Amino acid sequence: MDKMEEKRTIYDCSRGCTTMRADNGELLCRYHDGCCKLHDFNWLEGINDPKFSNLYEVRFKNTRKGFYENTSMQLLKKGDLVVVEAVTGHDVGIITLEGPVVGRQMLRNHFDMEAKGLRKIYRKARPLDLEKWQEAIAREHSTMIRARQIASDMKLDMKIGDVEFQGDGSKAIFYYIADERVDFRQLIKVFAEEFRIRIEMKQIGARQEAGLIGGLGVCGRSLCCSKYITNFQSISTQSARCQDLSLNPQKLAGQCGKLKCCINYEVPVYIDAHNNTPNVNSPLEFQDGQAYLIKTDILQGIMWFSYQEGDMSKMAPLTVDEVRRILAANRKGNKPATLFKDSAKDEQPMDFVSSLGDDSIDRFDNKKKKKKKKKKTTAAPRAASDNNRKQEKQ
Repeated sequence: MDKMEEKRTIYDCSRGCTTMRADNGELLCRYHDGCCKLHDFNWLEGINDPKFSNLYEVRFKNTRKGFYENTSMQLLKKGDLVVVEAVTGHDVGIITLEGPVVGRQMLRNHFDMEAKGLRKIYRKARPLDLEKWQEAIAREHSTMIRARQIASDMKLDMKIGDVEFQGDGSKAIFYYIADERVDFRQLIKVFAEEFRIRIEMKQIGARQEAGLIGGLGVCGRSLCCSKYITNFQSISTQSARCQDLSLNPQKLAGQCGKLKCCINYEVPVYIDAHNNTPNVNSPLEFQDGQAYLIKTDILQGIMWFSYQEGDMSKMAPLTVDEVRRILAANRKGNKPATLFKDSAKDEQPMDFVSSLGDDSIDRFDNKKKKKKKKKKTTAAPRAASDNNRKQEKQ
C-alpha cells in the first residue's frame, strides 16, 4: 500500500475491515484483523475434516458473530466479505474462521446445530452489496444520537449504548442498558416511524457494553471483555479480600463501573495458598517472650513475627512448616528458645515494600532541582585591563 492509498484508507475497528475508494470510484473493503474484538486464532489451520468443510464463522459489528453453512459450494476463505441469510432480508459479514476450529467454537458457545440450524451463506459480497452496507453503517451514529434523545423525551430509564444496522439497511439492532424492566412498546413504534426500518431491542449489561465499545485497561492492554471473555462471572469483594487487595473502588472498578474481571483470575491460587497457611489466632510462645504475627506472605509461605505487637522495625521470618511445628510444640506445653535464630539476625531485612504513600497526588511529578547561581567573575579581569591602559598612557 503506497502513501496515497494509505491516506484514502478508512479503518473500521468495530467490524475489523478497511474501506477505500479506488481511482475508478469502486469501493474496496478488506479484512483487517488487527483490531477485531473477540479475535480467534485458528490453531487447527491446515487440518482437513469433511464434516466441517462448509462451516464458517462470520463476524459482524463489535462482538456479534454467527455460524453459517456454505450451501452454494463457492470457494470461500478467511477474510472474504459475504452476504448471509438473516431473519428478514440479508446481512453482510466477514469470514473469520473456517475448518475444524469452527466446530470447536460451536462447542465452546454451546451452539446446537440440530436445534437452532445453520443459516446460509448466499454469495460473496458484490460492489452493490458493499455500497448498501456502507450507507447503512453511515447512518448508525446519527441514529444512535436521535434514539437517545427520543428515549430521554419519553422519560425511559434506559441507556442506548450502540446501534447496528443490517447489511441491507432494512433493520437495526438497538443495544440498551437498563437496571429495571422497561416497557418500550411505544418506543419501538416511535423508532419505526422515525427511522423507517425494522427495530430489534437487545438488552446488555455494563460489562457487555464495555466489550462492545472496547478500550485499554490500566495494564495497558485491550479490555479482556473485548478480546476473549464471552461468559461473565459474578465478582465480589471477597475475591479482593483473599488477595489482600486494598478495597479502593477507584482501583478495583473497571471502565464499566463494575469490579474488574481480572480480580477473579488468581483467586483459586490464593485460596489454595490460604488453605496451606496455618491460622495463628494467638501469639507464639517462646522462652524469651511472645511473638505476634505482623505480616503473612501466603504465596511464598513466609510469616513475619515480632515480639512487640504491631512493631515492624524488628521482625523475623518463619516458614509455614516452622510455624506449624511451633504451634504443635506450644499445644504440648513446650516453648522454643527464641524467635531469632542467632544474634546476627536481630534485624531482619524486609523483602516487601509497604504501599504507604502510593496515593500521593504528586508522586509522578518531576521534582525540579534548584540550580546554584554562579558568581560573576568578569569584574576582576575588566578592572585589571583598565589599570593596564592607565599605565600605558602615563
